[in-house]
Amino acid sequence: MMVWVDVAAIDELAPGDRIVFEVAHHVIALFNVDGNHYAVADVCTHDDGPLADGRLLGCEIECPRHYARFDLRDGSVTVPPAVRPLKIYPVRIMEGNVQVEVDDVD
Repeated sequence: MMVWVDVAAIDELAPGDRIVFEVAHHVIALFNVDGNHYAVADVCTHDDGPLADGRLLGCEIECPRHYARFDLRDGSVTVPPAVRPLKIYPVRIMEGNVQVEVDDVD
């Protein structure tokens, strides 16, 4: 069963900012790109390194280890060496909070 989980207040994440959090055994990076919020697994599919410390280039995140790039909107690889897409998580804004949909948190 999927559930929506509050992860941040909308005003905690300014454009260009990102946060990393763990919920239901998922480590997720949440990005604010020009007021749009995107949540992806915080792990590069090339070498399992964290992504949130990488450069944010528009709607792309660049892995700080080997410079693979991923589109935050759909998880697709835009620059190798990665070949597998990122896991993405649905995001919504409810009552001033950013929520991410994940597997049941129990």
